Amino acid sequence: METLVGTELCFPQLINTSCRKLTRPHLEGMLIYILLSSISLLTVALNLLVIISISHFKQLQTPTNLLLLSLAVSDSFVGLLMIFRIMLIDDCWLLGDLMCSLWLILASIIITSSVGTMVLISVDRYVAICYPLHYFTKIKPKRVQVCVCLCWMFAALFNSLMLRNNLQYPGRYNSCIGECVIYTNYIANIFDLIVTFLFPITVIIILYIRIFVVAVYQARAMRSHITVVTMKVTVKKSEMKAARNLGVVVVVFLICICPYFCFTLTSQNKSYTALFVTIGIWLVHFNSCLNPLIYAILYPWFRKSIKFIVTLQILKPGSCRTNML
Repeated sequence: METLVGTELCFPQLINTSCRKLTRPHLEGMLIYILLSSISLLTVALNLLVIISISHFKQLQTPTNLLLLSLAVSDSFVGLLMIFRIMLIDDCWLLGDLMCSLWLILASIIITSSVGTMVLISVDRYVAICYPLHYFTKIKPKRVQVCVCLCWMFAALFNSLMLRNNLQYPGRYNSCIGECVIYTNYIANIFDLIVTFLFPITVIIILYIRIFVVAVYQARAMRSHITVVTMKVTVKKSEMKAARNLGVVVVVFLICICPYFCFTLTSQNKSYTALFVTIGIWLVHFNSCLNPLIYAILYPWFRKSIKFIVTLQILKPGSCRTNML
């Protein structure tokens, strides 16, 4: 009888202290592992293509694309860290308490940096559409690089401070051996919610509403055969198209990230929360795989760069100066 009970535990030798293992039919378990592992590998591979494309080709190193590069870096990390999430499918963490704390803190840093990058993308498009005369004087590659670095540094500092107790005392809040959880108090949760969700999402929505208003005004004026002047210059069609494309990226990001925060905010039932928070977490992970697919659909330069990379033309001397636009 004890042997039967032991097989349902994460650590069968620790009958009284081990967490219980979630058992599934063998075929179902294999399908889940194969599917999630495929998504993880695809996420890493696609985002590496984005990183290589923007890093290698000089023509693609525009301020906007540098923000996409930052997003691709965070998305590729999400794909790598998804491996640890897959390990928790049966509710058993086997890598120790310290590794658990490091993984969850790193995952929090990546999510925060992704949200911050989305805010920077919105600001970039806002300045390009609403203040086009000032765009090339205010938004420069070096300044964008500094902003991206500050975004990552803030994400690392903020999450390290918020979750420092979990790093100082790994496993302190685990109810059994084989569990992997992090703990923050109520006030910290509220502060985290404001900083990493409510404030940035509000900024993104306000900026894109302003961009939409300018776009509608220009479209109406063009239909009326009136010269469209915004800050004494017509908004370029290419800038408007870029705002639309990046708007798709932002909207998909919001659709994927909002359920997680909404479930954790509104649900009072623990079992309900556990189920839907899990769904929300996987939606956030899946978004990292969707972003490169969106680029492939909306950006001809990305499709062209993929061809260069796959056919190894990228290895030719001087390929970094190839015309990709």
